[in-house]
Amino acid sequence: MKGLWGNRDFRLLWTGETTSMLGSMVASTALPLVAVVTLQASTFQVALLTAAAWLPWLIVGLPAGAWVDRLRKRPIMLTCNTVSMAVFGSVPLAAVLGALSMPLLLAAALVGGFAKVFFTLAYRAYLPALIGEDDLLEGNAKLQGSESATEVAGPGLAGLLAQAFGPVSGILADAVSFGVSVLCVSAIRVPEAVAPAPRTPLRSQIGEGLRFVAGDRYLRTLMVFGAVSNIALTGYGSIQIVFLSRTLGAAPGLVGLVLALAAVGGVLGAALVGRLGARFGTARAFLLCEIFAAPMGLLGPLSRPGWGLVPYVLALFGVCAGLVASNILTTTFRQQYCPPGLFSRINSSAAIVNYGTIPLAGVLGGALGEAIGVRETLWVMAGLLIAALPILTPFRKLREFPARAEGRPPRRLPQPT
Repeated sequence: MKGLWGNRDFRLLWTGETTSMLGSMVASTALPLVAVVTLQASTFQVALLTAAAWLPWLIVGLPAGAWVDRLRKRPIMLTCNTVSMAVFGSVPLAAVLGALSMPLLLAAALVGGFAKVFFTLAYRAYLPALIGEDDLLEGNAKLQGSESATEVAGPGLAGLLAQAFGPVSGILADAVSFGVSVLCVSAIRVPEAVAPAPRTPLRSQIGEGLRFVAGDRYLRTLMVFGAVSNIALTGYGSIQIVFLSRTLGAAPGLVGLVLALAAVGGVLGAALVGRLGARFGTARAFLLCEIFAAPMGLLGPLSRPGWGLVPYVLALFGVCAGLVASNILTTTFRQQYCPPGLFSRINSSAAIVNYGTIPLAGVLGGALGEAIGVRETLWVMAGLLIAALPILTPFRKLREFPARAEGRPPRRLPQPT
């Protein structure tokens, strides 16, 4: 059966998002490689790139959710991708002109992060209107599956580009990918409903989203767990290029290969999530995925040069497999559970905590890496990921996620205007 592959507009969204994600995965490896190899940046400076990319969630996350709720989603997505194309395109241009520097890389990561905030909120709110509630799990699985595939191809491609043309070429590829996404999203034909103009001030609208999350035990639990686990995962990831490149002596091509092999776990997680949800129930499958992923991080610090890199591959493979499947399940849960008119505000309220910890974790990872050592920091972050699991206790007795928030009617798709 074709399923969503028979839906032209979904195919366009999938193509655009997959292409831009591939570029972003290339850039996520290329940016720190440029810092480490080209600019000889310190461990702390490299970690600051992660912090800069996620800092915008702390700055504009809450008002962004309220703004996105009252605007059409597709124009927001197009604007954000256009801005990202221009920002990341400026980096290779600066390299050609001999003006490449760490402040420029940090500025690109920061501005790209602002665009990502608005794009993410609009994109997640747009999907339910594009395909309908019954297709959400399939749609999220396809999108997350392709995202995981880009996590396989992206680092390897970044490594190959770095070996052949220098690390900055990966950032150029990212800029081009955003241009492709703009073309695809602009070709979507489905009409989009206009949200009625709110009569309440922006502050009150933001407060609605915050109160909804704070008063709902399931959303509140996911928010707190996401915050703690993101500290661990970001602290771990923010120094992994330094660990692989400097501590283990891996060349850029090998760094890309290691990350690509590890990311195959995400493809596996996306492929199996439907079966896991059907067999164990969505809530139980979510718990199983998290319980599987958390201890896998302990293998990373055991890595050594040469074939000793295998434990690092296995660590990231297991973490990616569990977390991708888990994210598909929780994303679908939120899209079905939350009131449509509050969706972006609920997402931004949770994200201000979830993603707001990421820039702090990037700084923490870099500071610990310089203070106690990179390998020791990996141990600390892996232990923190395991310590976060008891937060998920409210889901322990559930087989399925609740279908909708208590007291609200079933979701109705917006009608075209």
